Amino acid sequence: MQIKQLNFPITVCQVEKAEMLDMRREFYFVGKTEEEISLVCKTEDVPQYTLRREDGWLGFFIDGTLDFSLVGILANIAGLLSQRGISIFALSTYNTDYVLVKKEHFRDALDILAAHGYTL
Repeated sequence: MQIKQLNFPITVCQVEKAEMLDMRREFYFVGKTEEEISLVCKTEDVPQYTLRREDGWLGFFIDGTLDFSLVGILANIAGLLSQRGISIFALSTYNTDYVLVKKEHFRDALDILAAHGYTL
């Protein structure tokens, strides 16, 4: 399976109001529940005011469109990395899965996946 790196730093944050979000941005994941509004975006695109933010993420995604009948892709990646003490922040879209790793563990994460047959 081929993975592709995202070539920008990523931030995970909470915002107070949906009006603060600029959906015209290139990389923008929004999650809204009755308790919060979360945003994952390029660090350079973080809104001016956030309730909380966690900087220092880098990411990659599974190249191609994943069929909904496929089982265990994200679980396999998470398992391989967790065995080495690397936690992930996972995002899924209609087409594929994105995996975020803290920047200090990113190179190790890619090396581990490459050693288990993933191609970059």
